[in-house]
Amino acid sequence: MSKNIRTEAVNRLFDGILSLKDREECYTFFEDICTVNELLSLSQRMEVAYMLRGQKTYLEIAEKTGASTATISRVNRSLNYGKDGYDMVFERLKEKEE
Repeated sequence: MSKNIRTEAVNRLFDGILSLKDREECYTFFEDICTVNELLSLSQRMEVAYMLRGQKTYLEIAEKTGASTATISRVNRSLNYGKDGYDMVFERLKEKEE
């Protein structure tokens, strides 16, 4: 059974993130709110998801990102059975690049 993440505290966190204006503000905020390892773990999951969508193998992903096969598998499960959050972000990033 998963915990309900829709709380006032999470709303406040997300509102804070949505208030950030640029990448530099993101660095400033996330360096305060996360440990280096937490931030690197989040970015690693994003990179794993990106590479999975690019049809890379678990071995290629593990070698490039240092992610464990368990992490790669969890991200893959989110891509296949999650709420499509990664794909939503990837699509927006693609549109921004064009």
